[in-house]
Amino acid sequence: MLKYIFKRILYMIITMFVITTLTFFLMHNIQGDPISAMGKTLPPQTIENYRTKYGLDKPITEQYKIFLGNALHGDLGASYKFPGREVKTTIKQTAPVSGRVGGQALILGLVLGIAFGIIAALNRGKWPDYVVSVIAIIGITVPVFIMGSLLMYLFSVKLSLLPTSGWGTFKQTITPTIAMCFGSIATYARYMRSNVLEVLDSDYILTAKAKGVSSANIIRKHVFRNAILPIITLIGPQIVGIFTGSFIIENMFSIPGLGYYFVNSVQSRDYPMIIGTTIFYAFLFLVAQLVVDIIYGFADPRIKLVNE
Repeated sequence: MLKYIFKRILYMIITMFVITTLTFFLMHNIQGDPISAMGKTLPPQTIENYRTKYGLDKPITEQYKIFLGNALHGDLGASYKFPGREVKTTIKQTAPVSGRVGGQALILGLVLGIAFGIIAALNRGKWPDYVVSVIAIIGITVPVFIMGSLLMYLFSVKLSLLPTSGWGTFKQTITPTIAMCFGSIATYARYMRSNVLEVLDSDYILTAKAKGVSSANIIRKHVFRNAILPIITLIGPQIVGIFTGSFIIENMFSIPGLGYYFVNSVQSRDYPMIIGTTIFYAFLFLVAQLVVDIIYGFADPRIKLVNE
């Protein structure tokens, strides 16, 4: 296990280096630069001074060496659009905000999706199965911003139960959480239904029934454990989706999360912010995949972590 983890960490370091390098050069190859885009009304000399201040007047390879050296010491630079605001400080302050809303949506979507999938499978061809199918279709086909608008109109405008926007209280997280979790509910419900049906048709389930094992024990000891394994694989990308999937919701509900800064950094060509958030997302994804693989091995002893 330790050898496998060490090998995966080594691959993660190489992957992070490749992602960082590609992102840096791709961003700098976009026509124009952030200073010229933000300073259209500034005198040419002022624009040139800003370019010198941020090192944009240097050759691209030299800029890369400076950035890489600083990044290895934990310095991701300062934002161009928000002068004086360090990228790592922005990530540190805003990532927990995105994580809270996205985390609530992930947990709610996972619990409800698994429950709905099991219910649908155990009632195949009956009305609960059809209800879950309709929920899954809605979660897949309705865009998150449409769902957010509908929920905002229902709970905030018509019923006056929840605030329309803002941040700071639990009530302000309810509507965006529900809006975000519909996609997860649909995904997990569909996969869980399919997995449960496949397990129910297995020979060892038929053998257990023939031996007189109760339906509750069959579901608890055999069906659930084997059907949940493929769901674990989906959790890795979903964890990253906690942060990357909330851009629209954060803007709709005025949530000061990391998505707001990432979207604005792309629009304004804020190189340090783009690269910093990309590094953060990539690192989070790689760690999540490693954790999921380890959990997968513990969840099913038949699966071994092989060192190739």
